[in-house]
Amino acid sequence: MKKKLIGIAIVIIVLGLGATGGYFYSQKLASSTEEKIEDIIEGDVYLPFLLEIYDKIKENYWDTFSEAELNNFFKLGSEKLIGGSHNPEPNDKTGLKIMLENALKDLNQEQKKEFSAKLAVIVLQNLQPNGRSGLYTTQDEQALQNRIQNINPDKDLYQDLGLDKDAPQEKIEEVYQEKIAQSKTQEEIDKTKSAYQVLSDQNKKERYDDSGAEPTVFAEVIGSDIFHLHLKVFSPATFEEFQAEANKVADQNLDTLILDLRNNVGGSIDILPYFLGPFIGYDQYAYEFLHQGERTPFKTKVGWINSLVSYKKVIILIDSQSQSTAELMAAALKRYNVGVLIGQTTRGWGTIERVFPLDNQISQGEKYSIFLVHTLTLRDDNSPIEGNGVEPNISIDSSDWKTELLKYFDNQNLTKVVEQIWETDPNSYY
Repeated sequence: MKKKLIGIAIVIIVLGLGATGGYFYSQKLASSTEEKIEDIIEGDVYLPFLLEIYDKIKENYWDTFSEAELNNFFKLGSEKLIGGSHNPEPNDKTGLKIMLENALKDLNQEQKKEFSAKLAVIVLQNLQPNGRSGLYTTQDEQALQNRIQNINPDKDLYQDLGLDKDAPQEKIEEVYQEKIAQSKTQEEIDKTKSAYQVLSDQNKKERYDDSGAEPTVFAEVIGSDIFHLHLKVFSPATFEEFQAEANKVADQNLDTLILDLRNNVGGSIDILPYFLGPFIGYDQYAYEFLHQGERTPFKTKVGWINSLVSYKKVIILIDSQSQSTAELMAAALKRYNVGVLIGQTTRGWGTIERVFPLDNQISQGEKYSIFLVHTLTLRDDNSPIEGNGVEPNISIDSSDWKTELLKYFDNQNLTKVVEQIWETDPNSYY
C-alpha cells in the first residue's frame, strides 16, 4: 500500500476524529526525545510544533516515507490554507523548514496558531488509511479513553431506572418490574433492561459505581447445551468479564459455544494475547503486526481455562460491522481452526492507532497530541486485514448456509439457534 494525497481534493477537516473504531493501546506511549530544531526565533512555537509532527510521523507511521513524499503532504496542505503555491518545492527537511517559515512570517500570533493546527489536521487526516490519524485535543483523548473503557459520561443507569445509588437490590427489582410494565416502546424497554442488567448484578454494579464502565459482555444459556457470548467491545475489563460469565455456567454441562463478535467495534488490543490463550493454548503464535516493513509476532500469555474446555462445538459470528480487534481475533481463530466462522466478511479496519504526546505546544489553553496509524494487522492468510476484512467459513448471505453448517455440525436445533441469534439486533443485548 502506498500513501498518496487524494489529488487536489485535500480539505480542511475540523479538529477531532469523532467515533473511531480502530485498535487502541490502553496506555499512551511515552513522549520520546525528538531532534532539536536549531536557530528558531525565540518564542515562536509554531515551527517547532509542525516539525515535531513531521518527525513523529516519519518515525512512527506504519509505512515508510521519503522526505520528499512527506514534504509534499505539508506543501499541499499549506498551499490549500494560504491559497497560493510554494516555490521552490521542499525536497528535504531544511527545505520544508524554509517553506513553513515563509508561510508563517507574515501572520499574527492567532493566525499562526490557526494555520499550524489546521495544517497538522490536513496532513494527518490525509495519511492512508484516509481519516484515521488526526490532531487530538485533551478532550479528544478523554473521549477516546472513555470509548476504550466503554464509559458513556452522558448516560446514568440509575437515572434510567429512577433510582438513588444507595438503593437496595429489592428496590432495583421492584422498580425494574414497574418500568417494564409501563414502557410503551421497544426503545424504553431496551433502555430499562440495559440498566437493570448492570445494577442487578453485584460485580457489574460495583464496576459501574467505581468507574462508570458498562459491561462489554452479554451471556445467555440457550436450551440445555448452548452458551451464547456476545462481546460488544474489547475494553481492559472484557477478559475478566468473559471469564466471570463462563465460570457462572461451568457446571451446566454445556457443549456448544457461540462467540458473537457482530457489531464489535474493537477497542483495546492489549488483552488479545490473553483472550486467545483459552482457545489456542499458552505461548502460541497468535497474530502479527506490520510496521514499516517489519513483522512483529505476538504470542498468547495464558492457556486453557477450565470453564471453556468442555465446549466441543464452537461457532464464531462475524458481520460487516465487526472491526479492528474483533477482526484480528476472528482471523486468529480461523488460522487455528477453532470453530466455524459464520456471517459476513468483516469491515476491514485493520489498523492500530496510538496517541503520541507533543513536546511543543501552540496554545497555553490546550494540549495537543497526535493520533497516528502506527501498525497494520495481518489476517489468517498473512495479507493485511485493512481493506480486505476477514472472510467467514460460511457466508450467512448464501442460500445454502444452513446446509453448509449441517456439514460441520449435524444438528438442526443448533442451526435454528444460529438463525435466531443472527436475526436479533446485537445492540438489543445491552
